[in-house]
Amino acid sequence: MASSINIKNKKATFQYELIDKYTAGIQLTGTEIKSIRAGRASLVDSYCSFYNNELWVKAMHISEYTFGSYNNHDPIRERKLLLNRKELKKLNKKIKEKGLSIIPIRLFIDNRGYAKLKIALARGKNSYDKRQSLKQKDMKREIDRIKRF
Repeated sequence: MASSINIKNKKATFQYELIDKYTAGIQLTGTEIKSIRAGRASLVDSYCSFYNNELWVKAMHISEYTFGSYNNHDPIRERKLLLNRKELKKLNKKIKEKGLSIIPIRLFIDNRGYAKLKIALARGKNSYDKRQSLKQKDMKREIDRIKRF
């Protein structure tokens, strides 16, 4: 019963070097999960930060549910991420290093019907790193094109 909901942060791999990846649960209200199941969410410009030793995702946009009435949610509210205490301590220690941040990569619904957020410990790329990524992508596309014939 795998879900077809797979919302990606496409710019994350271009702008950041991904060091370590984690899968976290996310605390949602009823109208938020319905909007996610409808595919109405965006991870663009979202990031994660610690507050009172808890990890929160900020600036993640989940559109209001069309049939939500007065129970609707705030589209860009902060949402708590659910991780093991050991993982939270590890991330909190790593985040204090200079240049590292936590960014969401992918939002999906698992086999049991829960919304999960794939997050990554990341370091920002410089402009020459981004140019190198574009060159590698073009070379891979060219090789694939040649293999087809």
